[in-house]
Amino acid sequence: MKVNRFCVVLLSVVVVVLCSFGELGLCREDGHIEMATRKTTLGGIHDCKGMQNSAEIESLARFAVDEHNKKENALLEFARVLKAKEQVVTGKMYHLTLEAIDAGKKKIYEAKVWVKPWMNFKELQEFKHAHDTSSFSSSDLGVKRGH
Repeated sequence: MKVNRFCVVLLSVVVVVLCSFGELGLCREDGHIEMATRKTTLGGIHDCKGMQNSAEIESLARFAVDEHNKKENALLEFARVLKAKEQVVTGKMYHLTLEAIDAGKKKIYEAKVWVKPWMNFKELQEFKHAHDTSSFSSSDLGVKRGH
């Protein structure tokens, strides 16, 4: 019984400590990392000014373009990150708006990259042209062009 009570108390302390970290966040502003005291809502999407120019965000955007090229047998060339947002999930979901070159023309794309650093996990969740009204194509619906 004493071991079970100890485990319950220890687990409670761990939960309290972990929950308190949700009140703090790191924000990059003008090249400096600062502690920001803000409520982090699980699932909330947040801007962090200056993040779109960081090496970490650029790396994630390049990863998104590379993964899209592999999956779609495409030849997009990464140009730059226009906007970056992050969402706290199990890990972080990065919502990126980026510019890529497609057949010599600059186009804007939106990508979602899921990252769990403690597992060395990174996955492209979505990649679409920014002006697409939906992520469906005629091939997804079984429609053949010209018929």
